[in-house]
Amino acid sequence: MTKLAVSACLLGESCRYNGKAKADATVIERAKAAGALAICPECLGGLPTPRLPSEIRGGDGEDVLDGLAKVVDQAGRDVTAAFIKGAQEALRVCQEAGVTEAILKARSPSCGAGTIYDGSFSGQCRPGMGVAAALFKRYGIALSTEEEAE
Repeated sequence: MTKLAVSACLLGESCRYNGKAKADATVIERAKAAGALAICPECLGGLPTPRLPSEIRGGDGEDVLDGLAKVVDQAGRDVTAAFIKGAQEALRVCQEAGVTEAILKARSPSCGAGTIYDGSFSGQCRPGMGVAAALFKRYGIALSTEEEAE
């Protein structure tokens, strides 16, 4: 049986950058049926809620993991270390639970799986992975977003 992890914000936890949740009824229903594990890599990395929005500059999550790109918040502060720490901790929790699949928050600098914001804080998107999504992918966890789960 597939063990599922889900971005905590999609399950109604108020852990997003703006202090709110982004509950998704379809994801919640699937998570309940699967006994899913709720994760928030940004909180696991020690970032507060609420916090300034962050985006990846110079690449995507793969590049962040390889030391080629950074995650910066809207004030220009480098928050890369917290994003990497949170991704590593989320992976550890998922591995301990036997997770093989994750439904992650679309476009997030942590959880985006396939599309992320472009680093300009203008609402524009580009292809790429968030930091946690990239790490999960490297370790064989199948990824989707709430937009694909419907």
